[in-house]
Amino acid sequence: MRRVAATAVPVFRTQTQADLLAAIYLRRERHWTLASLSRELNASPSTLHAEVKRLEEAELINATEVGRSRILEPNLKHPISKPLIEILSYMYGPQVVIAEEFANIPGADRVLVFGSWAARHSGEPGHAPHDIDVLVIGDADRTAVYAAADRAQDRIGIPVNPVLASTRRWQTATDALIRQIKASPTIELISRATDGGREAGQ
Repeated sequence: MRRVAATAVPVFRTQTQADLLAAIYLRRERHWTLASLSRELNASPSTLHAEVKRLEEAELINATEVGRSRILEPNLKHPISKPLIEILSYMYGPQVVIAEEFANIPGADRVLVFGSWAARHSGEPGHAPHDIDVLVIGDADRTAVYAAADRAQDRIGIPVNPVLASTRRWQTATDALIRQIKASPTIELISRATDGGREAGQ
């Protein structure tokens, strides 16, 4: 019997494409345009344009003309949309939730994910993580940090373990834990504008 090759679906070709899919599929309340995705993902419009074109051709995303803008949305009728959302939720969902819950904590200048979750996200081999380690840098209130961790844990169903560090502790790296974190993969979720960065999710 002659075999018919399945049409290749261009999923997770690059990290940029994975980030793009995560934004469009997991944050469906946003009206994404190429410009807003460029700002959100810190990627050039030309790079994103090529990825968007591939995803449109594969019918994984839809584009709707609204005025002079093209609004990009997930095609939830695509046969792989449901498993794709499940995969993206596992890979990126917790990071989105943690960024949301930790976003408004006064004194939290930076929020990083470290440990096994960040290592798997960066491509390091190993067992699937069963919890997420979060480092909060600054002069944040401990009670507010642990409350945010509890809320995030309730939403994603995975233990969230917060660690607090002052800016001085982070900069001097005099203890073993901070040195280990700095030498290992991390995912920066929040960096306040006053600290030379941008706030995640804004």
